[in-house]
Amino acid sequence: MPKAKKPKAGGRAAESGGGGVALADQILQGDVVRPHGRVKQRSRGREEDDEYVDERLSRKILEQARIQQEELQTEFGLTAEVKKKPVTSLGPGTHDAESDDEWPGLDAEDVGEEGAGSGGAVEVDPEDERAIQMFMSKNPPVRRTLADIIMEKITEKQTEVGTVLSEVSGRPMPQLDPRVIEVYKGVNKVLSKYRSGKLPKAFKIIPALSNWEQVLYLTEPETWTAAAMYQATRIFSSNLKERMAQRFYNLVLLPRIRDDIAEYKRLNFHLYSALKKALFKPGAWFKGILIPLCESGTCTLREAIIVGSILTKCSIPVLHSSAAMLKLAEMEYNGANSIFLRLLLDKKYALPFRVLDALVAHFLTFRGEKRTLPVLWHQSLLTLVQRYKADLASDQKAALLELLKAQSHPQISAEIRRELQNSESRDLETATTVMAVG
Repeated sequence: MPKAKKPKAGGRAAESGGGGVALADQILQGDVVRPHGRVKQRSRGREEDDEYVDERLSRKILEQARIQQEELQTEFGLTAEVKKKPVTSLGPGTHDAESDDEWPGLDAEDVGEEGAGSGGAVEVDPEDERAIQMFMSKNPPVRRTLADIIMEKITEKQTEVGTVLSEVSGRPMPQLDPRVIEVYKGVNKVLSKYRSGKLPKAFKIIPALSNWEQVLYLTEPETWTAAAMYQATRIFSSNLKERMAQRFYNLVLLPRIRDDIAEYKRLNFHLYSALKKALFKPGAWFKGILIPLCESGTCTLREAIIVGSILTKCSIPVLHSSAAMLKLAEMEYNGANSIFLRLLLDKKYALPFRVLDALVAHFLTFRGEKRTLPVLWHQSLLTLVQRYKADLASDQKAALLELLKAQSHPQISAEIRRELQNSESRDLETATTVMAVG
C-alpha cells in the first residue's frame, strides 16, 4: 500500500480552527504554486571588487593612453593644438637663471623618455656647445655603415681578393640563392612600412645564419621604420653573441640614431627604446655605441645628453662600467667624455684603484691646456672628488690641488678644493689599518 501523505500546514491550521476542508478544495490548492518564503541572497562582493581598480593602476593606464594618443597624433598629423613639449636643458630646473649659467648640469628627470625619447626637444646651451666644439676632431673619420661594409666585401670578392664575411666564422662570402634574395627584398617592403604587429619569420631567423650581415643588408636597414628598428634590436640583442651584437649596434643602430638626432634635433621614441633595449648586452653596448661615439671625435652635446640619459635610467654591471670609464679616461678628450664620465661616476660604484688612478691621470693631463675647458669638465672633476675623495692618495690630492691653479672655475673650483682638503686619504687609511692590525 502507498504511504499515507501527511496533512499540509494549511490543512492542520484549518482543522485546528474547528472546520474541515473539502476534498475538492484540497485538490485545487495542490495545483497552485505557492510562493517560496526563502529569498536567496547572492554575494556581489567579488563583482564589486572587480568593478573598480586602485588609484595607482588607473594613473598608469591613463598615462599610457595619453602617451599612445600623442604618438598617433604626431604620426598622422592630427594634433589639434600645439602643446608645450618637455625640454632637456643643461641647467637644473630648480635653480634660477643666474645659477643655471654658472652650474649647468644634466638632470636625470629631464633627460629621459619624456624629453629625449618621446618627442621632446633637447635644448643645449650655445656656450657649452661652442666650448665642446673646440675639442672636436678637425678631421673626423668617415662613418661606415652596414651597407659600406657589405659593398666593400662584395667588391673584394669580385676582384678575387681573399676576404671573409664575419670576423668570427672565417668563412668566405657565399653566393646567395636568387629565391633568398627575393624573399628578403620582400621583407624590406614590410619593414619599411612596419608600425606594429608580427614580423616576418624570415627576418627572425637572420641571427641564426652564418652570413647574417649579408642577409641583413638585403633588407636595407636604412629604410626601416623606427618601430621596425626597435623590434630588430630586441631580436638581435637577444639572439646574437656579444661580438656580433656589437657589430649590429655599431653598423646599424648607431648611424640611425645619429642621423635621427641630426635631422630632428631629438630622438624618436622607438629609437630611444631600441637604444635602451640594446643595453641587454652591456659589453656590446659600450663597445658598439658609447666608445665609437666618443672615438669619432664628432659627438655633439645633444647626442651626449640623449645617450647619457640611458646610463642614468638603467642598471649596469660594475665591471662593464669600470672598463668603459677606463677607456674614456685614456682616449683623446673631445668634450663628450666629461658627460659620460660624470654620469657613470654618479652611479657610485665601488671602483677598482686602477680605474681611479686612470681618472686622476686623465684630469692631470689638462695642466698645460691653453683652451678654455667647458663647465662640464669642471663638473665631472667635482663629481670624482665628491664620490671618491676617501679613495684618493695624498699625492693625487696634492696634484689635483695644483691642477686647480691652472684650470679653475669661479664657483666649482672652490668646492673641489674644500672636498680635497677636508677628507682622509687612501694611504693614510691604509697606514691606520696596518697599525691597528700590528
